[in-house]
Amino acid sequence: MRIGILTGGGDVPGLNACIKAVVNRVVHEGHTVVGVRNGWGGLLQANPDDPEQASGHFEQLDEARVRTVDRSGGTFLHTARTNPGNVRPKEVPDFLSDEAVGDGPFDFTPHALRVLESQKIDVLIPIGGDDTLSYALRMHQEGVPVIAIPKTMDNDVHGTDYCIGFSTAVTRGVEFIHNLRTSTGSHERIAVVELFGRYSGETSLITAYLAGVDRAVISEVPVDIDRLAELLMSDKARNPSNYAMMTISEGAVVEGGDLHLSGEADAYGHRKLGGVGAYTGKLLEERTGQGIIFQQIAYLMRSGSPDSLDLMVATNYAVMAADLAIEGSSGRMVALRGGTYTNVPIGVTKDGVKRVDVDELYDSEKYRPKVRHVGGKPMFLY
Repeated sequence: MRIGILTGGGDVPGLNACIKAVVNRVVHEGHTVVGVRNGWGGLLQANPDDPEQASGHFEQLDEARVRTVDRSGGTFLHTARTNPGNVRPKEVPDFLSDEAVGDGPFDFTPHALRVLESQKIDVLIPIGGDDTLSYALRMHQEGVPVIAIPKTMDNDVHGTDYCIGFSTAVTRGVEFIHNLRTSTGSHERIAVVELFGRYSGETSLITAYLAGVDRAVISEVPVDIDRLAELLMSDKARNPSNYAMMTISEGAVVEGGDLHLSGEADAYGHRKLGGVGAYTGKLLEERTGQGIIFQQIAYLMRSGSPDSLDLMVATNYAVMAADLAIEGSSGRMVALRGGTYTNVPIGVTKDGVKRVDVDELYDSEKYRPKVRHVGGKPMFLY
């Protein structure tokens, strides 16, 4: 059996450990693992009629090749936000230009299927978030045996309580917030810390909860800037060191405003988020007359090596996925549900959007986490 593996979308700590565990498990059972470079982009860019060119998009993986990859973060297979089912004209490879009829975008799924067949891939293990796994679902619907592994620092893939990368992102956020306290306190200012989180504010909410910041603005609740300013000034006055700190999700909005987006939409329809923290900081400075420290943590949340929890989940997800592939299962996604490792139909990823339960976990009037009773809740309260 030849098992293909790829990583798509944003990188997170734990991907290399996941790939290594898949390889070790599969090779131990006498099968072969082929790494696909640059996520779904590897299938789009590979030319099956030119074996030498195509070979550059694939790498046979063995125990020696992956022996040390888990010692660092990111993904050594590289990643991309390519969607072979939605390719813009400027992204069409030269050798496919004759098939790009019209203005686009173009669906090159038949080409991706031909590439998989030429590489003799029997089962595909994609590691990714909602976008990457949406195309994994398409592959499954086209008849490709697929076993998916969820990863995203936003922890918002439907069907699982946990995605690889979330714990490390929160750990990084808490660490940087605590470090920033020294400068904020020294200058007696208000710190605005922008954290990743597109449509789900869980990363921001849990980071704020654990770091003990004064206020947390999340994607799910538009913020009244005047009310926020009053609360922060009160927080600052009560603090013996005369400073206040708040977090804000990159997908948050000020009441009456819009998302802060830039650039053109990617292959999955998303434009780049970021900037709401700086904008909010400017509004707060105007209303309070106080000095503002703005810090966008951004990619630092997903950089570096995984913490122990992400290392454990990544490894166990990999072992489960490898076993399912070897057993001949298809159309499944490995998951954690109710604290137990399991697997679910890959179609559940499209059943809804995971967002913070505002009524249970958030005080919309005071803009801060509201966790009163944790009995019966999952480990990350989500």
